[in-house]
Amino acid sequence: MTTTAKGGAKGRRSASRGKISREAIVAAALEVSDSSAGLDAVTVRSLATKLGTGTMTLYGYFRSKDEILDAMADHVMSGIELPPVEDETPEQALRAVAQAFVKLMTEHPSVSWLLSSRVTRSHASLKAAMEDILQRFVNTGIPPETAVRCYGLLIQFALGFAAYQAPRQWGAASGEDGAELRRQQQHYWAGLPATEFPLVVALAPQLVLLPTEDQFDWGVDLLVEVLTRALERETQRS
Repeated sequence: MTTTAKGGAKGRRSASRGKISREAIVAAALEVSDSSAGLDAVTVRSLATKLGTGTMTLYGYFRSKDEILDAMADHVMSGIELPPVEDETPEQALRAVAQAFVKLMTEHPSVSWLLSSRVTRSHASLKAAMEDILQRFVNTGIPPETAVRCYGLLIQFALGFAAYQAPRQWGAASGEDGAELRRQQQHYWAGLPATEFPLVVALAPQLVLLPTEDQFDWGVDLLVEVLTRALERETQRS
């Protein structure tokens, strides 16, 4: 009986090890970091516990937490979704890329912090999140050098918005929960001393919308309008 019990435990440990892979570790790390726990909760020990294995097993795939964070950033950026569109205009391409960036970052809130602290280097992430996007811009007639400028402006804007929205849950939440969170935040601002904060009190209904998609869309519209005009001027000069 004792031998059987030991054999069963050994079998379970072997099965657990068999399920471990770089992909499984990265997926677990993203699940942890995208929760309210954040990047600080991503440790080799916490991931080993989550995956039901030992820390030394994880060290067989990654030498440090930094390597795990690098892999997380590479994995997420390589998964950016940009469906192909025929006869796309520069304006359509700019808008599609901006929306794809912010969708990626809101689905994975930890990405904004990851990209603020490290550079993605895998071929998969560079292909999906840089090369293919630059090519998409160039295909619409945007000059290559200007395509780089457009790329930088859009990813920086999306990154800044995602970082701003992340701790302000009333912006990202939807449905009744989102409405209630926005109501509470608006109530807080509206309740400030009007003599000290006259504009904040008066504009509370508008301020509460700053971390929402409406604000992001407004910013994208403005950026696309400015970029489109700049492209038209560049075309006229050439």
